[in-house]
Amino acid sequence: MATNEYQENLIPYTHAQLVEKVKEKLDDKRFEHCLRVEKQAIQLATENEVDPEKAGIAGLLHDYAKQRSDHDFIKVINEKQMDPELLDYGNAIWHGVVGAEFIKDELHIFDEEILNAVRKHTVGAAYMTKLDQIVYMADYIEPGRDFPGVDKARQITHQNLEKGVFYQTRETLKYLIENGRPIYPGTIVTYNAWQSAQ
Repeated sequence: MATNEYQENLIPYTHAQLVEKVKEKLDDKRFEHCLRVEKQAIQLATENEVDPEKAGIAGLLHDYAKQRSDHDFIKVINEKQMDPELLDYGNAIWHGVVGAEFIKDELHIFDEEILNAVRKHTVGAAYMTKLDQIVYMADYIEPGRDFPGVDKARQITHQNLEKGVFYQTRETLKYLIENGRPIYPGTIVTYNAWQSAQ
């Protein structure tokens, strides 16, 4: 599916054109990650009866803005009057939440389901559609990922997508706390909301 042409006219590009647009904005390592997330998202979509084309597009685009400068992100946050609390954080949060604005402005992709999946892939949300969950997890468990607990995350996610969301959120929180890193409030909101899935 990942190499096939798009059938649904969700975006103004062929698959090859969108791949090229993403490649232009990223270094090779990040671009290859996006291709793997695309494939992983398609697989999870198929397992969970979600539109695989939409999942593939969101997976391919999820890190479109990852390598922008802080200045570019801050400019968009201010110009679009986004939540000023975002200014207290950095790229790890911005490239999803603010990244969707670059996708709209530069690529003229306006499908809100795709954009929301990009927005939510960094910290999740209290409410996430199946598509949001798929991109959140595809980014975490794609085959190039290699960290303690990733195999368990894969196993859980393929058995139960919602349990995967909780597992990732819990592990991310643990990592941030253990390393003395700031925690974006949205991450805690996600954790609390998805606890029932454990």
